[in-house]
Amino acid sequence: MLRGGKVGLRARHDDDIPVLEAELHGDVANASRAAAGPWRPITPGSKHAQFVVDDTEEGSIPFSVVESAGGTLIGAATLWGIDTHNRSAHLGLGLLPASRGKGYGTDVVAVLCHYGFVVRGLHRLQIDTLSDNTPMMRSAERNGFVREGVLRSSAWVMGEFLDEVLLGLLARDWKP
Repeated sequence: MLRGGKVGLRARHDDDIPVLEAELHGDVANASRAAAGPWRPITPGSKHAQFVVDDTEEGSIPFSVVESAGGTLIGAATLWGIDTHNRSAHLGLGLLPASRGKGYGTDVVAVLCHYGFVVRGLHRLQIDTLSDNTPMMRSAERNGFVREGVLRSSAWVMGEFLDEVLLGLLARDWKP
């Protein structure tokens, strides 16, 4: 397990999947904001569900997020779009509704940075988020990410186009 001050990132357990599906994917409005495509219902137990892990997939490393004190499941995090040639990747996270606003997001980003830069030896990490996702941007900036650009009206979310913000962090600028 990778540990931060408030959270741990561990392998996904089978009993995590129904909780993540119900609380993250089951929230249509929030899931639509987090996904690159339109929301659709997933049959419980489907092998193609968003939170089912394919251990052979090298381009994406999914984690379950747990509280350091007690090990309670509080969300999911992923290092995705891993490019081994350019040594870069994207990161993302989703916290269960009851776990939002408690500083966990900042700690998850910090632990993902440690994993990306120290464990994987990456050079660059990137976060792509909706421009009104203030908690994600704040968590990123607290960890040294810099706003690099805005993709205007690039995300179709629940009937409207929204801007996306790109944030980046280079290994040389990261302060663990």
